[in-house]
Amino acid sequence: MREQDVPQEGNATLAGHRKAIYAVGDDGKLRLVPSRGWEVEEIVTRQAVEDLERRAREARERVRAGATSPLEYHMYRARMDLALLSQTTGLWRWRVRRHFKPRVFARLPLSLLQRYAEALGISVETLGQVE
Repeated sequence: MREQDVPQEGNATLAGHRKAIYAVGDDGKLRLVPSRGWEVEEIVTRQAVEDLERRAREARERVRAGATSPLEYHMYRARMDLALLSQTTGLWRWRVRRHFKPRVFARLPLSLLQRYAEALGISVETLGQVE
């Protein structure tokens, strides 16, 4: 993308902030150009956020029904998916998925709960509850 073609339409999901985009300048060199974003990016971002919010609501209902652990709810509430939570905690995906089982989650050691809480940006006490 050329420097003068960097979109400046605005993106409400950026909350007035700008982001850096690499673009080719008139001299043919790459440089960082500030961008206010563009409408297509905003639409896609909103759709992704709405999907994660829907998944969080569904997970909350499954937690209340005893079908999953609060970990799944907090994962979606933090706008994460299984792959991202796995990467953030350094745990295998299958292991994180196993911790979605209420019985397994109830037996997790404090050190592992702290690891999840830190990755999700919440306290250990909050990790064990749903709103």
